[in-house]
Amino acid sequence: MKQNEHVHSQPFVRMVKRTDVTRKHAVMVRVIALIAAFLTSSLLIGILGKNPIAVFGQMITGSLMTSAAFKETVRIAIPLLVTSLGVAMAFKMKFWNIGAEGQICLGAIAATYFALFYVDIIPQPFLFIVMFLAGAVFGGLWGLIPAYFKAKFGTNETLFTLMMNYVAVYIIQFLREGPWINPENTGFPQIARFDKAARLPEVFGIHIGWIIALILVGVMYFYLTRTKQGYEISVVGESEATAKYAGMNVGKIVMRTMFLSGALCGVAGMLQVTGADHTLVETVAGGVGFTAITVAWLGNLNPVAMLVVTFLFSILDKGSNSIQTVFGISNAAAEVLTGIILFFMLGCEFFLRYRLIFRRKEQHEHE
Repeated sequence: MKQNEHVHSQPFVRMVKRTDVTRKHAVMVRVIALIAAFLTSSLLIGILGKNPIAVFGQMITGSLMTSAAFKETVRIAIPLLVTSLGVAMAFKMKFWNIGAEGQICLGAIAATYFALFYVDIIPQPFLFIVMFLAGAVFGGLWGLIPAYFKAKFGTNETLFTLMMNYVAVYIIQFLREGPWINPENTGFPQIARFDKAARLPEVFGIHIGWIIALILVGVMYFYLTRTKQGYEISVVGESEATAKYAGMNVGKIVMRTMFLSGALCGVAGMLQVTGADHTLVETVAGGVGFTAITVAWLGNLNPVAMLVVTFLFSILDKGSNSIQTVFGISNAAAEVLTGIILFFMLGCEFFLRYRLIFRRKEQHEHE
């Protein structure tokens, strides 16, 4: 009787982490998932009356095969990669930072302030350094707020960080329609475009954000795998009880890590306004903060793997824009196409890491 009560007290389905997946098996599962994704996508393309091979070919051509297309793909990848690094740092600690959008906005606001009001005061090389640091600090402080409340009062970081995204967007709207409105604009209220001295220089036709992003990948890999602070993040993520038993100050680690997570997202905002948009708009984040969550999980929270995943995702993004133009596929259909591919890849990673145990099956095993 007691055994039956114990079995029925268990949830109907629960997740258990896999420990028996070999590298060969993982590669095989990923290949199967990729094939399934393209077969399903081909079915959708066929329903739309298009040739799947031609559409997929155009996605590659439209994102890589011309100089202009390749540069645009890299521009898409820059803020996504930097934001993914920030999100991954928090996720590695099991702190669910859903507020990257807001942290990007705060970093962009801080950089814009110096771009608008100090461009004639601070020499150009130092201006970029100041904007970089301002973006990092303000993004970090925005991330520190929910971390403080989590550490001190045990608040739900998922809801807290999510709600702060909206606050950040409304701050930009306030600045655009009030203190920072461009008086020379007679139509829709806008913030003035940056002077050339406040725009990031280009290397190989792409703003230097790509160099900064690559440097940050190396720095983050070293920080997470070779430093005491990176080890502490892993321990807290595995078990807060273990971290406390080992004498670690969990609250301090949470706040420090979330400051750095927000700082990286803030840097992404700085790179976006100074390298791509050249002004501040409320859509500066453009959904990058949410997309970065997918990139971080597909990259297994590994900075080097996230570099690869980010580039592949940017190819999908730029390629989907290309097929809209060439084949007349609607924006909604192109996004569904991208979503199908991501759905299969995310599902694949989930089942490689976890297995589902159903109560009935578990009861049968006990019997």
